[in-house]
Amino acid sequence: MFSSLIRTTAARRITGSVVTAGAAAAMILTGTGSASAASGANWPAVAACESGGNWAINTGNGYYGGLQFTQQTWSAFGGTAHAPSAHQASQAAQIAVAEKVLAAQGPGAWGSCGAKAGLS
Repeated sequence: MFSSLIRTTAARRITGSVVTAGAAAAMILTGTGSASAASGANWPAVAACESGGNWAINTGNGYYGGLQFTQQTWSAFGGTAHAPSAHQASQAAQIAVAEKVLAAQGPGAWGSCGAKAGLS
């Protein structure tokens, strides 16, 4: 088993058992260019809360990309198929991995940011 860590705005680390998610989530890009996903989650709102909306962020704190994945989480949920680390991946790739994390761990993986963005 792996454990997964994702940064929250309170710098609280969420630890949980990882359950390997099934098929990759389908991505839907709306005509306005805003990104959403099969779950209907508002990932741009989560990213705005987690990283100021910077999908390429790498501050050296151990959390990467717009949705602030740890390297362990990124790897465990198949992110390395897209890029070596989340901050090097496209927004769409980060969202695809986030959909898997959401399915396995629920919105609590993003702490208060998940709640603020209405993840369910």
